[in-house]
Amino acid sequence: MNPRTVRLLLVISAFVVGLILCFSVVLLVTGRGPAPIAAPAAIGGPFKLTDQNGQTITDGDLKGHPFLVFFGFTNCPEVCPTALFDISEIFTALGSDADKINALFITVDPERDTPAKLKDYLSSFNPRLKGVGGDADALAAVAKAYRVYYKKVPLKDGDYTMDHTAIVYLMDKTGAFVAPFSLKRRPEEAAADLRRYF
Repeated sequence: MNPRTVRLLLVISAFVVGLILCFSVVLLVTGRGPAPIAAPAAIGGPFKLTDQNGQTITDGDLKGHPFLVFFGFTNCPEVCPTALFDISEIFTALGSDADKINALFITVDPERDTPAKLKDYLSSFNPRLKGVGGDADALAAVAKAYRVYYKKVPLKDGDYTMDHTAIVYLMDKTGAFVAPFSLKRRPEEAAADLRRYF
């Protein structure tokens, strides 16, 4: 390669490097750098509620095992019992591994869902399911931490129902949110998915 070609390549290389450096400085100064990596959604957090046996339960009691969380209410006509039945079926599919996971049914209807009512309601499902409640403020705080929407909806006969988010949350053994957990599959498939978090 002749000296003139080498000089030309060096000039072009220096120009390209200078252009890249200049562009990088402009991006840094204007704050238009690459988009930050998305952090996991802040879902979940500390809570202190009462289970169906009248015992206090906290988020700390669940750590060490992955757990499922579902918000609903005992007067729910279809969505809640269906979800709880599906979770019960997953516990059955887990067999001897069922003690390696927890599941919480958190009421959004503190007015009606006393510990006794929760206990009676859950007697139709797998005994590993825990029903939890508390006063209105405590439940509102937990719902906010899980980004759950719920609202009391009056009915024509003077009674009421509850409108609410119907997502099953999968939390890992540290209590961190993993993802919404799909119940729309065979219990054996859902059980195999859960085993990955033991």
